[in-house]
Amino acid sequence: MTDGRRVAVVGIGVVSCAGTGLEAYWEGLNSEPPEGERRVHDFDPNNWYPNPKAARRADRSQQFAMASALMAMEDAGELTSDPGRNGVIYATGVGGLATFEVQVQVWMEKGARRVSPFMVPMMMPNAPGASISMQFGLQGPNETVTTACAASTHSIGNAARLIQTGRCDAVVTGGTEAVMTPVGMAGFGNMTALSSSGVSMPFDKDRDGFMMTEGSATLVLEEWESAEARGAHIYGEILGSASNADAHHITAPSPGGEGAVRCMQLAMEDAGLTPADIAHINAHGTSTPLNDAAEAIAIEKVFGTSGPLITSTKGVTGHGLGAAGALEATAILLAMKHRKVPPTAGYTTPDPELPAINLVVGEAADWEPGPSISNSFGFGGHNGCLVIGPA
Repeated sequence: MTDGRRVAVVGIGVVSCAGTGLEAYWEGLNSEPPEGERRVHDFDPNNWYPNPKAARRADRSQQFAMASALMAMEDAGELTSDPGRNGVIYATGVGGLATFEVQVQVWMEKGARRVSPFMVPMMMPNAPGASISMQFGLQGPNETVTTACAASTHSIGNAARLIQTGRCDAVVTGGTEAVMTPVGMAGFGNMTALSSSGVSMPFDKDRDGFMMTEGSATLVLEEWESAEARGAHIYGEILGSASNADAHHITAPSPGGEGAVRCMQLAMEDAGLTPADIAHINAHGTSTPLNDAAEAIAIEKVFGTSGPLITSTKGVTGHGLGAAGALEATAILLAMKHRKVPPTAGYTTPDPELPAINLVVGEAADWEPGPSISNSFGFGGHNGCLVIGPA
């Protein structure tokens, strides 16, 4: 994005099993992982909707998105640009699966006439972004990205490009996911993607699958000069992004991490940077055997073994699928604010078959914030990388 307008991050909101709100989330990323399932406990949607009826008419994924968006917009302060130049680019991997499961059961037990008329607007993947647009009167582009586990990284990159190219002055972006349903968990479990040990241990020798999580993170992006002029707090800058495809397998990454290699290179090219400029990587690091191997090999190919500080915050959060990229972009921005990189929770035993990448383990690492990469690699061979700079 070196030839266009600069893109500032001026607001952030987060709902996560590691904590809701920025302070709680940061504390969670630097604490022991939650025990058992990585669900968002004690979440009351009525705290985020004007009345219980409105909350009931939103799927859990939409409720998470609305909560994080309300936090982010309050954090950003009043946007001064034309509503027609303010948009929403939002993401989810699946959409309203809980609503769909419930209504299929209603249809089976009670018949077609008892299926809710709100089923479709509750389950459709674009419902979170649409609801955010209506909540805040954002009349610019309103689009939804559903590229599996890369979705919210793609959404942030696409949102930034709308500002960089002059189409928008501000964009609300991020992702949400809530698929810890009976059928959802059974499907992921039966494809052997989930951890059988109940532990997320990215890059560890004994990693055996990911821990599913749910939640949402929302970022408010704004054209840099506009943000400065109104005195907004700027967390960081979206310097560049990239998207490409493995074109290899519906779930497995390409051998040797070739797609990931090229995606990181493209993102740095977009930002006008070289590998030597990158100070930190928040890895996709799902804790699955194939993903972590491919990503570690890709990182070594691009950066060598003594490259940037690397962490996988999925050791704490688990894998948020379509929300993962936004949760991890938020982690990078908070790492810049606090000048510490959180450790990779769950990592205890090096894998002798993986390159010795510069993984942060044990405790948070002090660092001088610099350009950082957030990696997301999704089922279907979707790759996404963001380059984020400090304010």
